[in-house]
Amino acid sequence: MIFPMTTLLIKNALFIAICLIVFSCGISENERPPNIVIIYADDMGYGDLNVQNPDSKIPTPYLDKLAEEGMRFTDAHSSSGICSPSRYALLTGTYHWRRQHGIVGAFGVPFFNDNDITLPQVLKDNGFETACIGKWHLGWNWVFKNEPSGEVMQWGQKRKFYLPEDVDWSQPITGGPIDRGFDYYYGDGTINFPPYAWVKNDRLPVIPNASMDIDNIGYATKEGNWEFRPGPKVEGWNPYEVLPNLAENAVEYINNRDPKKPFFLYFALPSPHAPIIPNDEFDGKSEAGAYGDFMVQTDWVAGQIIQAIKNKGLEDNTIVIFSADNGPEAYAWERAERYGHFSMGNLRGLKRDVWEGGHHVPFIIKWPGKIKAGSIATETISQVDLMTTLVKISGASLPEMAAPDSYDISPVLMSENYSSPLREATIHNTYANTWGIRKGKWLYINDSTGGHRKLPTSFKALKGYNDFETEGLLFDMEKDVEQRVNLFNEFPGKVQELKGLLEQYRASESTVHLKK
Repeated sequence: MIFPMTTLLIKNALFIAICLIVFSCGISENERPPNIVIIYADDMGYGDLNVQNPDSKIPTPYLDKLAEEGMRFTDAHSSSGICSPSRYALLTGTYHWRRQHGIVGAFGVPFFNDNDITLPQVLKDNGFETACIGKWHLGWNWVFKNEPSGEVMQWGQKRKFYLPEDVDWSQPITGGPIDRGFDYYYGDGTINFPPYAWVKNDRLPVIPNASMDIDNIGYATKEGNWEFRPGPKVEGWNPYEVLPNLAENAVEYINNRDPKKPFFLYFALPSPHAPIIPNDEFDGKSEAGAYGDFMVQTDWVAGQIIQAIKNKGLEDNTIVIFSADNGPEAYAWERAERYGHFSMGNLRGLKRDVWEGGHHVPFIIKWPGKIKAGSIATETISQVDLMTTLVKISGASLPEMAAPDSYDISPVLMSENYSSPLREATIHNTYANTWGIRKGKWLYINDSTGGHRKLPTSFKALKGYNDFETEGLLFDMEKDVEQRVNLFNEFPGKVQELKGLLEQYRASESTVHLKK
């Protein structure tokens, strides 16, 4: 007779034996989740990607190739028209306006709450190695010895700033990437904000011992201004070394991966954001001035990451995503007039705007064998959708109420049958007063303009833009992506519908679950 306990022991022994066989044989490439690499450009316009701008003066061969090998979205949006909010939204699947509207300033506190659930946290909990390399701009909990003791005149006003001796550099820096689910971080924080130093994980390998002289950086930009804020720097800090150093570190990270372990790399470029500082070997590579050359370098850096994935033999099981945090900076106006290159493409508006040019961004995703090469998707999506989509693809599960604004767009990626539009609606917002909501082909803006500032008279004449006088705006985005024909008075019922839905979304805790 076999007693129950004996039966249990036999079952356990068999289970252990099976597990040992499985693990000794290893996990095949097709049995584990794909690696995920997000390359996130900074202040890159929709029209800066050559493949979607027939009049482009900037070659982007590496990104064009990525589009040929993957899926390019023509109607993708960042959460905000500025840096920090869009990054927060991307990493949490949460609209930024649920937390705040502005950027994190120099030595600013984290954008996150400690109970926020992030994409890297979920992936890490499910066996991924996770890394963030490049621009963070989402805050740390710095430890200060005293209030800022430095003072300087900048932009017509006196500004207080921290000197090196005001900061306790001996303490680990909490609240940053390492506390948000990343195993590894390497970067300079934000290229035009102090401290001007490298951060590795939660420490500074070299402690700042000088202050950035904003009137004498020590180098010249090749277009525009430095945009630097005063603060501590490492002696001899060279901004021209930042992008090459980050690229080298990202390639090294990929080269060091174990092919049997899935990884998530969030590579946040500091370019083509100002300061516009292409390295010398890229000078003259475009027909759009120094910014165009910087964009060529940005494209080249993205290409090095993609090539490293291929060289490591990881291409077939790696999802590569390329996008940008918002539209181009105001330098784009002069660039358009001087060189005939429109960084915003045929979209109205720039960075900070609720006009399309502020948040309608490049978006490419490649996954060989899963996503049809050379495909173009017209579905309206938001970067907040990446969290739910990537978690699902990885085989993990979202914690309850995580990613409250994130839709699963995998049916689009896999060319499955689905009901369009996939998202009920998408909110466009930068600052607290101006809001837009897109539902299907209709876009409503709750103001007479979607712009944060007035257009230069010369650019306005060049494009033939007119001002609007209605209290709100309504556009048919299928017919009028340039937002020239205001239909506010023609469709009052649609205005009221979208106005009500916008209010409902803003009052909700989750736009995804609102209708469920």
